[in-house]
Amino acid sequence: MASLADRFNINAQLEHLQAKYVGTGHPDTNRFEWNLNIKRDTYASFIGHHSLSAYHAIAENESIGRVKYGFKQSMLLPCGLPPEKEDE
Repeated sequence: MASLADRFNINAQLEHLQAKYVGTGHPDTNRFEWNLNIKRDTYASFIGHHSLSAYHAIAENESIGRVKYGFKQSMLLPCGLPPEKEDE
């Protein structure tokens, strides 16, 4: 009986985690949504950490502000338009 309680506890913790953090996904997350979350998290990290922004600015020979602006623009549609949903 303890294993059933443990399983319920783990599922409850997982549901709480998925409700709290959108990027953790859920069983209905498709490949496009998962990739979208990964790319947006990456761009947010680049924008939030000044040293990463400076690295990209030096590599691209641009100003840091222009690089951050480019990352923000890329966050809008990082993976292109979403695929059309199939009706079941």
